Parts: sequence; structure tokens; C-alpha cells
Amino acid sequence: MSKMHPGRERKMVLEGPSFYHPAFEEAFRYIIDTYDVPPRDTCIFLPCSMKKPYSRSRSHAAFDTVIFRECSPKEVHLVVFGTCGVVPRELERMYPFAHYRYMLGRCTDPSVRQDFHRIERFRLSRYLEKTKGSYGRRVAFCLGGFRRAMTGAAADTGIDVRILPSDDLIAAHARPELRFPEGSLLYDAYLEELAGVLRDG
Repeated sequence: MSKMHPGRERKMVLEGPSFYHPAFEEAFRYIIDTYDVPPRDTCIFLPCSMKKPYSRSRSHAAFDTVIFRECSPKEVHLVVFGTCGVVPRELERMYPFAHYRYMLGRCTDPSVRQDFHRIERFRLSRYLEKTKGSYGRRVAFCLGGFRRAMTGAAADTGIDVRILPSDDLIAAHARPELRFPEGSLLYDAYLEELAGVLRDG
């Protein structure tokens, strides 16, 4: 990945399932093999968003409000994951992370969804292994396919990741009639649980 630099930007927008694209594999290799991950007390894994850069999205703005109310920026490292692979959020403007449009939730092809799970579980596992000594604790705030991939990666590596919202809270707010039965991470109850875990451990 010698030609790729964290500040590099391009105008193009990549279409289709991003996790298949060679640019995402190249970027992932850069993060695993070259990028120096900053050590922090807490790593918080957040799902990627349709709006780029991720930090400008409505969801990440809400996450940031909760996170930085409870924690100092010097204590936490934000890592985005999902159809982008795994990317420290400070690299969010690097190609190709700010240059794609894809939403797994709209995919109805089971083979594509299975491929996503396999690829993302592997990438998360590699990131967890790389950063085993970098963080005091790890929290992942996620639902759906992203949650399943993170759960699998934690099991594969034996590295503890506190996955939120908790299963009981999701069950209490589930609405099976909706397209996304687990709801949204922007539910007040989900955000309040995240705040409580960050505050109280």
C-alpha cells in the first residue's frame, strides 16, 4: 500500500458491495500492516454510515455527543466498521472510505450477505489481533449483520468486546413488523445504555 496515504482523496464514488472491491482490501492491508494505531483506554467500534465522511452523519453526531460527554477524546479511539471493513475514524477521508455508497440493509441476496459476514468477520478478527495490546477495553455499538460479524470476530480471537445494545434491551424494543426489527441505534434507550457503560464500566 505504498501509494496510499491517509490524506489522499479522490472524487469518484464506488458503487456495488464495497467489501468486494480491491481498493477496500488494499486499504485494509495498509491499516493492518502499516498504520500505527494510537493506544487508548477505550476503543469504541461504530457502524459506518451512508453519509461521508462518517463523522458528518446524523448517527455519528449523536454517538459523538454521548461518547464525549462521558469520555475525554484522549481516552477513546473511534473505529468504524461494516461494509467499509475496519477503519480508524481519523482515516475516514482516505480513499476509498469517503468514496462509496452501499447499504447492506437493502441487500436481499443471501449469498452477498453471507460473503459480507465472512469478509467482515475476518477483517475484524485481524484488527482485534493487531490491537490486542492497544486498548484497555473495547465497546462495539451495533445491530444486525454488523453485530453478528463483531460477535464472531470476538469469539474467533478470544478478545473481549462489550457489544451494545445488550440483547435484553434489543428484545425489549424489537418491532418484528418493521423492516429493521431491532430498530435504530439512535433510540434513546440504546444511547443511554452506551452512556452508562462508558461512564460506569
